[in-house]
Amino acid sequence: MTPPTRVLLVDDHRLVRSGFSLILSVEEDLEVVGEASDGAEAVRLTHELRPDVVLMDVQMPVMDGIEATRRIVADDLAKVVILTTFDQDDYVFAGLGAGASGFLLKNSDAEQLVQAVRAVAGGHALLAPEVTRRVIAQMTSAPVPAARPGVPGRPDQRDPRLDELTPRELEVLGLVGRGLSNAEVASHLFVGEATVKTHLSNVFAKLHLRDRVQAVVLAYEAGLILPGDVADPPRD
Repeated sequence: MTPPTRVLLVDDHRLVRSGFSLILSVEEDLEVVGEASDGAEAVRLTHELRPDVVLMDVQMPVMDGIEATRRIVADDLAKVVILTTFDQDDYVFAGLGAGASGFLLKNSDAEQLVQAVRAVAGGHALLAPEVTRRVIAQMTSAPVPAARPGVPGRPDQRDPRLDELTPRELEVLGLVGRGLSNAEVASHLFVGEATVKTHLSNVFAKLHLRDRVQAVVLAYEAGLILPGDVADPPRD
């Protein structure tokens, strides 16, 4: 049997932790291995318990969730899902920089919570649709950095990181950066979804990206996303 996904719950409200624990504990493939009430305790317990996924609140005493995420990810201890609300855009952007693998709205229902843990444990990035739309929109409203050459309206300066990619991989990265799902990328390029997944895996490996969240960030930084490029948010 495949061992269950080990989860650490981090929130300074005991009732929140208890609620999440009740939801996750009834799933046979998930196991809550510990709880922490602040970021410092989260870092310590992650070292001790080695969970697969950490559900991380942001605003906590002693050490906030962003700094705790940064330390956990820097030591490659676990994947982190940051719990956020509609009015916490600044925390979302900070979480991206800290290396979070995903974001989940605190008012998500039980099924969304369970699926979020499974998705991140399986190596997928997780951005709630509402959060994704704002993240990409915020990115594309900022000044555009170095961009692809030969594309009308874009500076003739190429980000050197893109030299690692084949033309098709570059196309896939650009479409993922715009927010398309694997199925939508496949439809756009007239290829199978399995082919898209292969190209995306190659992109991750060549550019040393952990997940789809980092791919979106790099696509913006490399100038593959411009204002008006935003599509529907990623759903896989």
